[in-house]
Amino acid sequence: MAGANIGLTNQARARGLRVAGLAIIGLGVAAALLPVGKTISSDLIGALMIAAGLIEIVAGSLRRDVRAYSMAAGGVTAVAGLLFLLNPETHFFPIVTPIIGWLVLRSLILAYASTHLKGSVRTWMGLSAGMDFLLAVLLIAGLSIATIIVSIFGPTPQLIASFAWVLAASFAVNGLLLLEVASCERSSYDGGDGGPAPI
Repeated sequence: MAGANIGLTNQARARGLRVAGLAIIGLGVAAALLPVGKTISSDLIGALMIAAGLIEIVAGSLRRDVRAYSMAAGGVTAVAGLLFLLNPETHFFPIVTPIIGWLVLRSLILAYASTHLKGSVRTWMGLSAGMDFLLAVLLIAGLSIATIIVSIFGPTPQLIASFAWVLAASFAVNGLLLLEVASCERSSYDGGDGGPAPI
């Protein structure tokens, strides 16, 4: 696996990872702004998730360790986004189920990948996995209450806002993870501990 990035310097890897982290945080901000509108379009959710997934796949390809797992997490995000584009729904609940599945699968991939790392990157990958799992649990717990609310009143602005914040929170933590990976990569070319950072 180490041969896949021959020709890329540590500095180039660090820059690419930093740009990817900032881009995913930017997508998180866009997701947080979704409730400004009256409804959340499944096409817009799909586009945000596909963009985040593709960015994460590219960032994963820059990683030295856990490259396959990082790219798989991005692939899961892109596939979940593709589901929204291929199966547009105007109802709230068909949208929630794939998001729960995406969050659980992504958290499992990241949790397993974190067992192959050390230091701060392991911590941040564990935090990212934990955040996705917690968000899935919150969506599952809120689903039964939301079912009653939506069946009586339709999707309320508060419900729509909480859904958008789930995407925003997941994207933000993932972006911060990539910034930490970039920082470790940068410290390895700045003459850190002398060995490659576990990224």
